Amino acid sequence: MKQSIGCVCVLVRDYDKALGFYAGVLRFRVVEDTPLGAGKRWVVVSPPGPGGARLLLARAKNRAERAAVGRQAGGRVFLFLRTDDFWRDYRRMRSRGVRFNEEPRTEAYGTVAVFEDLYGNKWDLLMPGTGHQKA
Repeated sequence: MKQSIGCVCVLVRDYDKALGFYAGVLRFRVVEDTPLGAGKRWVVVSPPGPGGARLLLARAKNRAERAAVGRQAGGRVFLFLRTDDFWRDYRRMRSRGVRFNEEPRTEAYGTVAVFEDLYGNKWDLLMPGTGHQKA
């Protein structure tokens, strides 16, 4: 059997502002942006590079969903952005206004720093160390 995660849903307040961050600041590519009627859209973005899960940017539609925007993991790191060059991406992201919550650090599993998306969801920017490709 072969399975994979195709998309992870990220609740957003506004499609265009979310695209401005993910496609503009993080330089993710827009895979799909299809109107569904009544103001709804199917918006999918993906980090550059082959493979991996994509993000479905879903506009929060009710009070419960709006309350979860930016806190989808309850304040913990929610997503892990793997890179082949930590310092290149760290410097580029900082120069584009991405807020990092800590200084980069080296752990047994690689080089990492926590940053926040435009809504406050926490992410790890992670370059796995040799032999540590799991995260």
